[in-house]
Amino acid sequence: MASGSTGNWRRELKFRTALRFRKMRHWLVAKLAIGIMSVLRLLPPDSALNFAGRVARRIGPLTGRHRLTLDNLRHAYPEKSEAEIEAIALDMWGNMAKLGAEYIFLDKLFDLDPWSDKPGRIEVSKESIALFERIAADSHRPHIIFTGHLGNFELLPVAAATFGMKVTALFRPPNNPYIAEYIQSMRASNMGALLPSLSGASFALASILDQGGNVGVLVDQKFISGLETTFFGRTCQTNPLLGMLARHYDCDVYPARCVRLPGNRYRLEIEEKLDLPRGPKGNVDVKATTQLVTDVVERWVREDPGQWMWFHKRWQLSGRRRTIRGRN
Repeated sequence: MASGSTGNWRRELKFRTALRFRKMRHWLVAKLAIGIMSVLRLLPPDSALNFAGRVARRIGPLTGRHRLTLDNLRHAYPEKSEAEIEAIALDMWGNMAKLGAEYIFLDKLFDLDPWSDKPGRIEVSKESIALFERIAADSHRPHIIFTGHLGNFELLPVAAATFGMKVTALFRPPNNPYIAEYIQSMRASNMGALLPSLSGASFALASILDQGGNVGVLVDQKFISGLETTFFGRTCQTNPLLGMLARHYDCDVYPARCVRLPGNRYRLEIEEKLDLPRGPKGNVDVKATTQLVTDVVERWVREDPGQWMWFHKRWQLSGRRRTIRGRN
């Protein structure tokens, strides 16, 4: 009995020590990251972004995630040479570093004025402007806008607000709680309504759509117990939430993306609403819709692979498979 109690006490002590160590590690990493961001804030935006990109292109290849990146790229592009694969990986590291640095310059970088003749950092085509305005004017009907981790995807909710669109964006907080708090504070001051993708998020999104609101979702991350889809010819698991919401509310679904341009400039695009696949009874087919949005992201990534996050474990399967109940 005494030995059992001692064993339990040791396990609890070991567990508590591990928690304290992880918390301390998160705190130290966050202090370093926030300190770097504070220093970058002292520089002009272009200088800071270019510096971050150059450093990341040197440091990124030294990390374990670089090996995962190369492996993912080799599977996605078996026809490419090793030099081409390495070039895409370096572009990705530069893009991700710039994305991190851009959080602290969102107020300075976002200069979109759709009605100005003077070009700025951000460009939007006349077709995309018309679509943004059309969605904003249709205030009594819910809409879903989806995107992927491409370019600076964070600029899309800010652009939507410029056109009078109120969008609640679903986002996945970083695992480091201190960095998550810092980033969320930066986002909230520039992007309006934000909803962490935690337990209960689907109900919150449903409530927004029920009131005729608009939601924005990222659809290109691994999702445990997600539906099986095909991405670059390989099986992965994808969150079926978009398809489930579209079926329940029969709302329009629009693809949107940010393309990073040379000279720290950006192009924001929103495409015409998707023709969602439907079942025999006319209801949205959730599985086919989940595959459709995955195909859209793949098309975008193929156009400029260096702007997507290849270090993500997108093709890692959890072993838990999901089925969608309900009739089409």
